[in-house]
Amino acid sequence: MLPSRDEWQRVLIERHGEQLQEKLSKAAVAVCGLGGLGSNIAVSLARVGIGRLILIDFDKVDITNLHRQQYKAVQIGMDKTVALAANLSEIAPYLTVEVHNVKIKKDNMYDLLNNADIICEAFDRAEEKSMLADGIFEMMPDKYLISGSGMAGLGSANLIKTRKVTPHFMICGDESSDISDGMGLMSSRVMLCAAHQAHAVIRIIAGKTDF
Repeated sequence: MLPSRDEWQRVLIERHGEQLQEKLSKAAVAVCGLGGLGSNIAVSLARVGIGRLILIDFDKVDITNLHRQQYKAVQIGMDKTVALAANLSEIAPYLTVEVHNVKIKKDNMYDLLNNADIICEAFDRAEEKSMLADGIFEMMPDKYLISGSGMAGLGSANLIKTRKVTPHFMICGDESSDISDGMGLMSSRVMLCAAHQAHAVIRIIAGKTDF
């Protein structure tokens, strides 16, 4: 039986406190890229009671995604935006989800991201990461950007960290490992990096910006 909205909110308040939960419930977070990082970021934020998630990706679910991304085998071939929104509705039924099945480019970035309080970058390619960061710094300098860099291989979990680069820009990961190094992406290490990004979002919303 689905709990009521009031029941759902009461449980979140019991866990997080009324003041923090009110801030979380009012926050809008954009997740750019819904692969290993992005899908796990979205799940963590949905569970904590974020009010609105803006999900952006143009890709479809593939069998190669399932070992580290928050999709199901029956969703192979679906748009990632649609599949993840469906999964999130089962996890957090009162979450507001906004989906954009498009590729982020410089000319559509402002319209896609301007209504977000915090932006999570979860792209695979370095050039896409740079494009997003450059665009945000130029067009939306007051937005918080949380980026992922380095989560491949079997390196120690303790090497995954959050580093504050500027007052509005954080990087999560080990900042060195890459899939080209040979081992590829392991679900546990990708999820660690995604958890750092999601936790950075929560800390910023709570007013804790010391990283």
